[in-house]
Formats: sequence, C-alpha cells, structure tokens
Amino acid sequence: MTHKSFRDDVYLKELDAVVTSVALSPKRAGCLLVTLDRTVFFPTGGGQSCDLGTLAGLPVIDVFEDAEEIVHVVQLPDTAAADASASASPLQAGDRVHIAIDWARRFDNMQRHCGEHILSGIFYGLYGGVNRGFHMGDDYMTIDISLEDDPAFTEVTWEMAEKAELETNRVIWQNLPVTTFHFDTREEAEKMPLRKKLAIERDITIVTIGDPSKPADSVACCGTHPATAGQVGLVKLYKVEPNKGMFRIFFEAGERAFRQYQQSFDTMTALEKDLSAGTGDLMKKYLARKEKNHEVRDRLYKLTKTVLASESARILAAAATGEDRFSYEILSLDDLMELGRSLTGHNPGLLFLVHEPSLTALLFSDSADCGRLVKDNVAVFNGKGGGGKQFARAIFSRPDDLETFIDAIRKLRR
Repeated sequence: MTHKSFRDDVYLKELDAVVTSVALSPKRAGCLLVTLDRTVFFPTGGGQSCDLGTLAGLPVIDVFEDAEEIVHVVQLPDTAAADASASASPLQAGDRVHIAIDWARRFDNMQRHCGEHILSGIFYGLYGGVNRGFHMGDDYMTIDISLEDDPAFTEVTWEMAEKAELETNRVIWQNLPVTTFHFDTREEAEKMPLRKKLAIERDITIVTIGDPSKPADSVACCGTHPATAGQVGLVKLYKVEPNKGMFRIFFEAGERAFRQYQQSFDTMTALEKDLSAGTGDLMKKYLARKEKNHEVRDRLYKLTKTVLASESARILAAAATGEDRFSYEILSLDDLMELGRSLTGHNPGLLFLVHEPSLTALLFSDSADCGRLVKDNVAVFNGKGGGGKQFARAIFSRPDDLETFIDAIRKLRR
C-alpha cells in the first residue's frame, strides 16, 4: 500500500521513496508503471486532475490509483523506450528514487478545488442547493446545483448566483482555516456537519472550512486544498445555465480567475479607448455604435440591391450586342453570384462575370453546360474550379491565364 504523503503535508513538494514495482505500460508505448512505498503525487480523483512532475529525473505524465496503490506513469527517454522491457528498465524494485511534483500545477489545483468547496457550501447554506456534479476544465470549472433541500427555491437566478459569489469571497477574505479530518468509519465521519451525505463506508477524509461547529463548508473529499481560505485568492462566476433539472454554475478560482479578470479588464480598456468612453458610459456608446453600424449595413444592402438590378439590365442589353465579359472590383463574389442568378431565363448565350481581386471567372448560361466547360479546360490554363450546368467558377493565380481561358472557351463556342 502506497503511503499518501500529500495527506500528511499538502505543501510537501519532493521526497525520496523506494520503488516497490515496475511494469511496462500496456496502453502507453515507452512508458513504465511505477509504484512506490510513499508518494507526494496526488492521483486523478474527486474531479481533480493528478499531479505531474519527475521520478528519478524522468517525467511523470499521469498518476492514478489502483486499489491501495498509487501508480505513476513514467515516460522513458526515446532510446530507452525503443529497447524497453521489464528486465532492461532503468528503474527496478528496491531502487531509492527522488520524486518531485510540479508545484505550480499543484497549487493551481488546490486553489481551484478549495474555491469550489467554498462556493458549493455557500449555495447549500443560502439556497439548500446540493452539488451533484463537479468538473475542473482547462478554461473554467462547473458545479451542478440541485435545489432539493429548500422548497422556497426553484431556480438559480443570476442575482442569486451573484449573492453566492459575494459570500464565497467574504469567506476567502476572512482567511478561514481549511482543516482535513480523517476517519476510519462512516459512523465517525457522520458526526461532522456535512452538507452532503457520504457515499463511502471507510477511510473517509472530510474537508472543513472555518469553525467545525459552524463551518462555511464541510464535505467528504480526497483532493488537495490550501491551509487557509485566503490562499484561494478569488472566485469569479461567469454564467448560470439550466442543466438536466439542475443549474450549472460556470466559474473560476485562484490565479486563473485573476488572469481572466486581467484579460477582461484589458479588453474593456481597449473598447473604452476605441469608443472614447469611460466605464460608466461604455455600454451606452457601444449600443449607439451598434445601432449606427446596423443602419450602415441596411443602407449598404439596399444600395447593393439597386446596383445589382441596374447591372443586370446593363448586362442583358450589352449581351444582346455580343458582349460576354463583365469585370468587377468592388462587388463581392456573393454579389456576382446573385447577379448571375438574376439572369437565369434571360441568358441564352454564355456570360463571364469576372471578380478581379480573386482572379475568378463565374460562368452563367441557360444553354451551355458551364460545369463541363470548366472541368474540361480549366486545368489546361493552370486554374481550378467546377460547378453545375447553369453555373460554374474558374479560379486562377495569374491574370494572363484567366484571359487565355476565357478566349479558349469563346473559340470552343463558335
């Protein structure tokens, strides 16, 4: 059985240990599965990711618990991985090795996990909301709150969430002690003022924040937490969403919450500068700019429709005299598509609408097979494209190739 030294001292970053077993990983090439007599590595569990670090100078890329053992997945060097075998392993049972965790990752997990505890305890204390799900993601954390212990509350509104956020941070500002208690039996553990019923029968760890007689939170948990709530630093809520009859709370804690606040603040400052606004009138100026942009887009849409209608009439008149090529700089490819389709039923010949910026020729015809013309000829002129019978497109990288392609299609049509 691996002794969990992180239980004794969560701030212990490294120690020497004895290897108790070594095996090749059946699922990860070039990796060993190593167990030790004791470890500072926390294994994945309780919604918290595992510690990473080094074992005998080799990278530990995963840690998991298997029965009473904690298994360290150790990445071998490339040369050793190529020749890996249990007997040729650089680690053998009985070796004394030095192990060290990535402390920044550990403390990040401690801040986030403890922040989740405090927030869950506050939701329970204020609204009878029971945490039925917890996830620590890369971009945010979530808890799923089930309003089942207080019939006065049937939903979590944003106002309720903001109140819970404030009370959570007040616990942090009080720097309440975070105490871990270990119990052998469920009967002993249930004497604690738990916010959630126990799901295990023995070897139970209870994490309590504040005075155990009236805690901000007290719940069974196997994760790692700082010694005081103040080390969490900050908890920030992002949004609330209904989820399977519960309410999912999106939030972040610790340095991650601070850095995301910094990013949001920098974005707000840039917007204030761009809109010549202060914090008090930023939203007002943003909405005014949004309305103005809407008016401009609406005006542009109407102008474009007018131009396309006029251009459609001009093309039909010019086509009647034998003109078949029409070039455009300002109209977009989508505009030219709309223009070409407006000619359907009035275009017995073959028309080329050329979008000059992208060197694209759009072919339209009521009689010719545009797709076949492009498919059979475009590659000869270093272009690419395709399409259907009434419409096709040909794209080129050089203006000369585009013009030569159009001339060749004209000759084929004579």
